[in-house]
Amino acid sequence: MKKIILGVFFVLALGCKREEPKLPSMEQEVQILASDEFKGRETGTDEELRAAAYIRELMLGIGLTPKGNAGTYYQTFTFKPKKDPHQLIRFQEGGDSTITGTNVIGFIDHGAANTVVIGAHYDHLGFGGEGSLYKGEPAVHNGADDNASGVAVLLDLARKIEGAELSKNYLFITFSGEEMGLLGSNFFTKNPTMDLDGVSYMLNLDMVGRLREDKTLSVSGTGTSPIWPQVLNTSNPGFKLVFNESGVGPSDHTSFYLHDIPVLHFFTGQHEDYHKPTDDAEKLNYEGMRLISSYMFNLVKELDDDQKLAFRKTKNESEEVPRFKVALGVVPDYLFDGKGMRIDGISEDKPAQKAGLQKGDIVVRLGDSTVVDMMSYMRALSAFEPGDSTTVSVKRNDQTLKAPIIF
Repeated sequence: MKKIILGVFFVLALGCKREEPKLPSMEQEVQILASDEFKGRETGTDEELRAAAYIRELMLGIGLTPKGNAGTYYQTFTFKPKKDPHQLIRFQEGGDSTITGTNVIGFIDHGAANTVVIGAHYDHLGFGGEGSLYKGEPAVHNGADDNASGVAVLLDLARKIEGAELSKNYLFITFSGEEMGLLGSNFFTKNPTMDLDGVSYMLNLDMVGRLREDKTLSVSGTGTSPIWPQVLNTSNPGFKLVFNESGVGPSDHTSFYLHDIPVLHFFTGQHEDYHKPTDDAEKLNYEGMRLISSYMFNLVKELDDDQKLAFRKTKNESEEVPRFKVALGVVPDYLFDGKGMRIDGISEDKPAQKAGLQKGDIVVRLGDSTVVDMMSYMRALSAFEPGDSTTVSVKRNDQTLKAPIIF
């Protein structure tokens, strides 16, 4: 990706008239955040700090006031990387071998009793590392969809809300450390820069840049408040909504749910560029991002009555996920709501590719188990050991095909 000079797109006349600052478009924001200059925005790097400074300037230009530490837009946290993947991260003051992440926080203060939190992580994987699905030499993982897209939609929402006559307060947070385990949101909820008791609900944006032609939009956390299904459907301008009730998931809304705050997490689906160097700005659906921003703005307006939403605990579906000793080597289509498990991508040199499976195939049987949805697929897969052989049945167009699989 070509390098982008930040000053081309962003001019804030500090010290001059600020009535109409020139702010970049969504496309320009993503192009900047997902440019090679930021080297993948890995937590704790100079490039992540530069990305944080860029977001700070955007928040300032929109008119958000600082809500970080000591009157700044920044909330920093320091931790030591874990050696054991099952070990909990412990935040600390500093020392040898520590990493410092930086949340960027802006605020619209209407003097209300309740506040809405809108969040999106801005960190990514740098040159790859542990979270990468890329098998080649180290390369910049630009993270356009994951999650420059979420940051751009958050900032667009901030512009809309700042210019509207609303009553609640609105807190906008771009989190650091999400890719390392939701660290920035975890730290914020344990060290909030405002009273969490006054938070009405939290909206999270993570990977919202690949809206498909059928406008399928995943919304998780719909069981965390009784009002969510009704208001989501009432405000829906035409999305094909896929609801998941659980408040626990692999993004920053989880940290708020664990503090008894109603949450919603918006997501347009997995794809073959996920956690790879090919997740670039030119592949995003910017019109889709604008549609999501408008939908969320209408949702916010619908709920702007200064009443704190009722919280409800949900079933933690992650506790029921089986553990695997083998992998089929596919990227599931998490937005598919038909019968079976639709394949959204195939990994090279894995059992699925060797068996001739293709993107778009729908797995309906694995071994002796019928596959009707994602959970039944995972249960079926968990029964196999390395070296086992079985068969997989898939629907492809109007045919049902059967192929041998060796794990």
